[in-house]
Amino acid sequence: MDYDFYSKSLVNWYKEHRRDLPWRRSSDPYIIWISEIILQQTRVAQGLDYFNRFVARFPDVRALAAASEDEVLRYWQGLGYYSRARNLLEAARTICRDFGGIFPRTYNEVRSLKGIGDYTAAAIVSFAYDLPYPVLDGNVYRVLARLFALSTPIDSAQGKKEFAELAALLLDKEHPGLHNQAIMELGALQCVPRQPDCSLCPLMDRCMAYAAGEVSVYPVKQQKLKTRPRYFHYLHIVCGNDTYIQRREGKDIWQGLYQLPLIETDAPTDFAKLQQTDAFRRLLPDCGRMEISVVLRDIKHVLSHQTLYASFYYIKVEREGKTLNEYLRIPLSCLENYAFPRLILRYFQATANC
Repeated sequence: MDYDFYSKSLVNWYKEHRRDLPWRRSSDPYIIWISEIILQQTRVAQGLDYFNRFVARFPDVRALAAASEDEVLRYWQGLGYYSRARNLLEAARTICRDFGGIFPRTYNEVRSLKGIGDYTAAAIVSFAYDLPYPVLDGNVYRVLARLFALSTPIDSAQGKKEFAELAALLLDKEHPGLHNQAIMELGALQCVPRQPDCSLCPLMDRCMAYAAGEVSVYPVKQQKLKTRPRYFHYLHIVCGNDTYIQRREGKDIWQGLYQLPLIETDAPTDFAKLQQTDAFRRLLPDCGRMEISVVLRDIKHVLSHQTLYASFYYIKVEREGKTLNEYLRIPLSCLENYAFPRLILRYFQATANC
């Protein structure tokens, strides 16, 4: 098979159609690393502003390593998948401790850093150092699956093995960085998940899925992720000009971010029933007169493995009770200094003018 044809066609297309993105103007592995981590679960249109703000504040690995987790999470606020930000910080500190503050140059060293998998390591070393490692992200899986009509599920062990072998065969060993950028860009702009315009694809004549009229069939996945529902009840408690927040700990979602006092129930629960729970009674004893209003009810927030249904209650209390001492009391005007999940930011935005 003439594998050179595929790579040359991809690169020629890429040179004409590629987007002008800031990380493509740099061979700095740090800049490339930050862009790849941001774009793992984020579209370019959304991630670009975050990237610009992040690298403006943390322009190199030493600046990132010296930052606090709270500050890094604040700059990540709104992107989701907050473990990525914590992994970035840990990896930056590892680079400063074990590599003298210099970003490692080999695939295995890069791969050893916290939060960097096979794909990200291949992207960094091929883009920054032009090392011959093929990338395999969602876009590349889709291009290869359609091009060769591969029915092996991409989320199976066998599928990952087959696609990795094929990607390695197609890779232009002399210009791996350019080749990898080209096939990723084709998947992002041309070979899109739904209704691609195959007439504009440089590989249309070689695409087996197109020839069979089955482009929409590929790539094949083994099974859909099962999600579980959770029911969150946030209490926006205000005493004078202050409110109460807490930092999420443990291994649950949004670790390290801040939230309003939270009561989680096993099933949908209205406010009348919520008030009868032990958790609610323990939270607001000795607070004197209370003014309570239901602000938002059953806001749906979808995560990869969970679907949250959140309600928000505004509670103005006369004085601080014993249990509220366990929370961080801050001025309402200082909320923007803390990193919150997008779900809670939606509440703040909805009530900003109230």
